[in-house]
Amino acid sequence: MSSLPTRLWGRLADSSIYFSFDRTGFERHQRAFRPDDLAVDLTGKRCLVTGANSGLGRAAAHALAHLGAEVWLLCRSEERGKVAEHDIREATGNPRVRLELLDLASRSSILAFADRLGETPVDVLVNNAGVLPDRRLETEDGWELTWATNVAGPFLLTSKLLPNLLGASGARVVNVSSGGMYSQQLDLRDIHWRNKSFDGVAAYAQTKRAEVILTELWAERFPDRDIVFNSMHPGWADTPGVSSSLPRFWRFTKNRLRNPRQGADTIIWLAACERIVGESGKFWFDRRPVSTHLLKRTRERSGDRQRLWDLCLEQAGLELPEIIGRREASGFPKLIEN
Repeated sequence: MSSLPTRLWGRLADSSIYFSFDRTGFERHQRAFRPDDLAVDLTGKRCLVTGANSGLGRAAAHALAHLGAEVWLLCRSEERGKVAEHDIREATGNPRVRLELLDLASRSSILAFADRLGETPVDVLVNNAGVLPDRRLETEDGWELTWATNVAGPFLLTSKLLPNLLGASGARVVNVSSGGMYSQQLDLRDIHWRNKSFDGVAAYAQTKRAEVILTELWAERFPDRDIVFNSMHPGWADTPGVSSSLPRFWRFTKNRLRNPRQGADTIIWLAACERIVGESGKFWFDRRPVSTHLLKRTRERSGDRQRLWDLCLEQAGLELPEIIGRREASGFPKLIEN
C-alpha cells in the first residue's frame, strides 16, 4: 500500500496536466494496473487497427499480435504498411498479420474496403488514424482533411462494419482521442473551415472532442452490449505525428513524452482485457474512466450532440433506423441511393 505522502503527491500531480499526461504520469498510474489484465490469449480474435504503420497504431497492432490475435493493419501508405506488416510478424512470430490499404479521408476507399471485407467477423475495431495538418486541405469529397480523417471517416467505417462487429461475440470499438480535446468545445458552425482562418491545433482538438461524443452516442444506440464503444486518450506520447505536426511542443517535452507502447497501453487494454466486458460509452485514460470535461466552457450547446450525429449520417450517406442494436439486416445503416 502506498504511503500517504505518495498518494497526496499523486493526486496533486494528476491535477496538473503536465505531470499526468507525461511519462512520469504513466509510470505512476501503472502501479495500480492489474498485471493479469493482459495475460490473455487472443487466438481466434480478429482485430482491425487504422493508422497501424507507425506510432500508437503500430504499438497497439504489435501488442495485439503478440497476444495471438489476427491483426489487420489498415494503412494509407502501402510502403510503410508493408514494413510494419513484416516487422510485426517477425517480432511476434505471429503470421496472422496482414496489410489492407485504407484512406480514412476518402469515402470511396472506405466503401471499397468494406466490400473487400464482406461478411468477415470483426472482434475489435481500433479507430486510431488521425491527422493534424498545419494548413487547410480539402479531400476528394470536398471536406476539410482533419474532419474527414478524424471524424467522418471513422464514423463511416464503423457504420459499414456494424454487421461484421455484430457477427462476432462481444465486439469492441476503441476510438483514439486526444487530451487536446479538453481545450475545445464542440463547434459545428464551420467544420470545414471555409469562413474562418484555419487553426490546425484547434481543428484537431475539436475533431477529437467530436470523437468522444460520438463514442457516447454509439453506446447509447447499442444498450444491449452486442458491441461496446469506448474512447481513450494516450497522454503525451512520442510519435511521428507529434514530432512532425507539433515540432515546438515536441522539442519542449521530448524528454518527458511517453513511448508509443505506453501511449497505446489503454488501447490494448480496452481491446483485450476480459475484466471490462460490458463497459461502454466511457472515456478512459491509463485504464481509468475519466471526465470528458475539465472546464465548463467546453460543454456542448443544447442540441449539438444530435446535430453531430445527424451531420455524420448525412455526410456518410447513411440512414440509421431508430432501433439499431438488433442483428436483423434492418438494424444496419444503409447507403442512400443517389
